[in-house]
Amino acid sequence: MGEVKKGYVRPLDLKQGRVDMGHGAGGRAMAQLIDEVFARAFANEWLGQGNDAAVLPSPAAGERLVMATDAHVVSPLFFPGGDIGCLSVHGTINDVAVMGARPLYLAASFILEEGFALADLVRIVDSMAAAAREAGVPVVTGDTKVVEAGKGDGVFISTTGVGALPAGRDIGGANARAGDVVIVSGSIGDHGTAILSQRESLAFDTEIVSDTAALHGLIADLLEAVPGIRVMRDPTRGGLATTLNEIAVQSGVGISLEEAAIPVHPQVEAACEFLGLDPLYVANEGKLVVICAADDADAAVSALRAHPLGTEAARIGEVIADPNHFVQIRTGFGGRRMVDWLSGEQLPRIC
Repeated sequence: MGEVKKGYVRPLDLKQGRVDMGHGAGGRAMAQLIDEVFARAFANEWLGQGNDAAVLPSPAAGERLVMATDAHVVSPLFFPGGDIGCLSVHGTINDVAVMGARPLYLAASFILEEGFALADLVRIVDSMAAAAREAGVPVVTGDTKVVEAGKGDGVFISTTGVGALPAGRDIGGANARAGDVVIVSGSIGDHGTAILSQRESLAFDTEIVSDTAALHGLIADLLEAVPGIRVMRDPTRGGLATTLNEIAVQSGVGISLEEAAIPVHPQVEAACEFLGLDPLYVANEGKLVVICAADDADAAVSALRAHPLGTEAARIGEVIADPNHFVQIRTGFGGRRMVDWLSGEQLPRIC
């Protein structure tokens, strides 16, 4: 029998192994999990500093810092077009980018449930790392906790993003003005419908795939073409309808939409009809709402359509003067209806 090497630590069983409480206890098992799963996937010079916080370069002179944070509790963890890992990267990058900022760094925290398969954890972390590399926004620090079996749901991920905002740029929900144009970068409802179809094991003739994507490249092209964009938002939980209601209240205006102009994929429209859902309220994870001056609208739509993530961009309405801050829509039958705030949770656990 061969002699065991001094200091030898048995590698994690990343195919059949499970998360146990020792992986969150702060000792050797936790260090091993961090080294073999997280540090391996996210390796970069800042994470490699090995401290409780990363020391990072300052943004360019005159730039301001933008920070956003988000928690991700999606169920199921894997869905057509993505998983909780890439979703957690995309969602936070987009929250930074819609402010007009250049995303720089991410931090990530994981809450793992005892008994969660290490193979699934590796799959999620690798997806997250690939999304961060593709976006050029590294994960530079993080944290891991483990809770007892039955007190979690596999894995929850919280991400924080930091970005740099150029001097003089002011993009925000309070900037919409009467006469402005409302634009969406593509079809709505894909993500939430993909999640629900997977959750309920529903089969449709055409697969519905999540639109999860990092939008900062699309946004950079848009701002280069139209520097005077007033408002940008990613219509995630609560969908397009909730996002526009938020903007209407922040800006003290009303919004009028044209139903026929709003892009919805036929399979999403059919699924929503079958499930009794309104696509206006279904979450998106790779779409952009833009509000700009009417004179800039054509240039904005052209810039969006020139990017792979904006090929279906469309003008969908206008900002109007309205002291009640209502969002309304002209239907295909020529009538009008209110697009009110979402009441309750139409689709829980979708992001």
